[in-house]
Amino acid sequence: MAGLEKEIGDLLHRKGLTLGLVESATGGLISHLITNVPGSSDYYKGAVTAYANETKIKVIGVKAETLKKYGSVSPQVAEEMAMGGRKVLAVDICLADTGIAGPGGATPGKAVGLFYIGLTHKDGAFSRKHEFHGDREQNKRSAAEAALGWLKEYLTSV
Repeated sequence: MAGLEKEIGDLLHRKGLTLGLVESATGGLISHLITNVPGSSDYYKGAVTAYANETKIKVIGVKAETLKKYGSVSPQVAEEMAMGGRKVLAVDICLADTGIAGPGGATPGKAVGLFYIGLTHKDGAFSRKHEFHGDREQNKRSAAEAALGWLKEYLTSV
């Protein structure tokens, strides 16, 4: 996986773009991976681990109404997290995640392993749904890899 973070770093550096993260279910894992690359401070500006809904609202600016209507694990919340993070961290691109890592936390219609990744940049905010089937650690790792894979996909397209 270290190669992916390096590729992302090279792309961000070459394009002169900055990155920030808002992590929930991954708990800082994506930040850890990004900062394993020497020189990442040139493009990586920081992260907020917004695990509790209160933090999502007060720090990131997710609307309480969005959380109430859709639940914290939803595409709408993933996008609002990414948008809020882009603003709070003053970055060009912000990735966010929200999900149910397990083993508990499932609700009707939302199984363990359900994650939404949010990505925002100059052209708007977007989200992708993922369903993983591992244990807690595997689900977090899979979500981090999915987020970084999408980021690389975006960076190679701009």
